[in-house]
Amino acid sequence: MAYENLLYEKKDSIARITFNRPKVLNALNRKTVEELQHALLDARGDDSVRVLILTGAGEKSFVAGADIGELSQQTPVSGQETSLYGQGVFHLLETMGKPSICAINGFALGGGCELALACTIRIASNTARLGQPEVKLGIIPGYGGSQRLARLCGKGFAHELCLTGEMISAEEARRIGLVNHVYEPTELLPAAEAMAKKIIANAPLAVKFTMEAIERGMEMGQEEGLFLEATLFGLACTTEDMREGTKAFLEKRPGQFKGK
Repeated sequence: MAYENLLYEKKDSIARITFNRPKVLNALNRKTVEELQHALLDARGDDSVRVLILTGAGEKSFVAGADIGELSQQTPVSGQETSLYGQGVFHLLETMGKPSICAINGFALGGGCELALACTIRIASNTARLGQPEVKLGIIPGYGGSQRLARLCGKGFAHELCLTGEMISAEEARRIGLVNHVYEPTELLPAAEAMAKKIIANAPLAVKFTMEAIERGMEMGQEEGLFLEATLFGLACTTEDMREGTKAFLEKRPGQFKGK
């Protein structure tokens, strides 16, 4: 597929998705979300891809929300359909079984903040600004922001960000747990790649099962979550990678994992 609004490249087991509409601060329109879905499905089906990195083109913005021109034309019916479609694409990102690192290089507002929330890990440049300003437009978050933000940062911070519509700095986002680390702009992508390489060095199935334990366990009571963890632990013990990993440890050498 030829992408109009994304740059999509795969190298060294990393798939990089760059939102490429810098003239409108990489705002999300329907076409961009459709292209994102296509890229995610491609990455999910490609066994050579182990980690995804998402970022934005230019120096100002990761994704500065929705395309307001499209948004202004929504009806109750089309608005719900648009929300459900975007939620579905972001859910695909969240549950595809491969970790994603969001490298937030500027504004991450509205749908851009929601996209970051759907990623496995978030890091930001110190120039980044994050927020959910939908109430300023007379709407609410529609791509999962009201749900993921509360789960990640707590109900109080979710209420504050979603009800005031104000932006916060990268450092404040780190303080409340919205991002893991903050870097100088020139260090952001190298840091994302370094983190990706650390993940890639580990057993693929163990990474997948760990993500499943965390993601699904968050929606369960602790007792059910512990049972899920034990079940996935047992499943991991059936893999060739587990035999290789334990053998490599005992032999004091790096493991050579095959994802089997």
